[in-house]
Amino acid sequence: MNATVPVLKSTAPNVPIHKTLTGQKALVTGANSGIGRGVAIALGQAGADVVVNYVEGDDAANAVVDELRGFGVQALAYKADVSSEEQVAAMFRQMIAQFGTIDILVNNAGLQRDSAFHAMTLAQWNTVLGINLTGQFLCAREAVREFVRRGVVPAVSCAAGKIICMSSVHQEIPWAGHANYATSKGGIKMLMESLAQEVAPQRIRVNAIAPGAIRTPINTSAWNTPEAYKQLMTLVPYGRIGEPVDIARAAVWLASDQSDYVVGTTLFVDGGMTLYPGFATGG
Repeated sequence: MNATVPVLKSTAPNVPIHKTLTGQKALVTGANSGIGRGVAIALGQAGADVVVNYVEGDDAANAVVDELRGFGVQALAYKADVSSEEQVAAMFRQMIAQFGTIDILVNNAGLQRDSAFHAMTLAQWNTVLGINLTGQFLCAREAVREFVRRGVVPAVSCAAGKIICMSSVHQEIPWAGHANYATSKGGIKMLMESLAQEVAPQRIRVNAIAPGAIRTPINTSAWNTPEAYKQLMTLVPYGRIGEPVDIARAAVWLASDQSDYVVGTTLFVDGGMTLYPGFATGG
């Protein structure tokens, strides 16, 4: 990639999303922007009814709901902090009251509070672990309770339920200056694998997606100038930045019966970032 790349133009191919989730009920956390928004939209395009969870940005969340309803599916915006046990429980009660059940949980909500380790505050540590990791535990626990209560409904899906945990390449790649974030993602890996092992006998599938460099508001400085984009591409062998739709398509597949035998797996969607391209010429 050279410095003339039009960095504001989507680099993902235009591939249609098929109706593989018709009639299923999905909850996506952190769904009013970035990857979460892309996943929510794709699930709706695939036929699922979707709860759009968010913690701030009412207008953005309502815009996602409006877009989803344009696909002919039900959609609901629900404001809740996923690190709060009470708010998560209330969100699931509202979803089940309105939609009847849940079939798909996409545990996406996450944030960064970056700092050099010696200067990192306990509040920075706890905020990131609370949202990124504890939030996934709380939401997954509520989803599993409903999946076990309801069991498999063959007319809907081969599985009793599907959970997708949004991780990061930084569950594998250390990240200096981001110890809290990388720790949360390493924790997600083991949470996902341990939960997958435990609930697979109940026909509940738990998997994860580990995005690489994705064009979202959280990392604007990494891609919004030709110079920054060129530097970023030194880390991505495939030679383009990821788009939210790249993650969304993976989520639709993992949520569908097309991936019914995929259990406890992290799908890296990273353009080859975890291939450590710095060693391509022998290190």
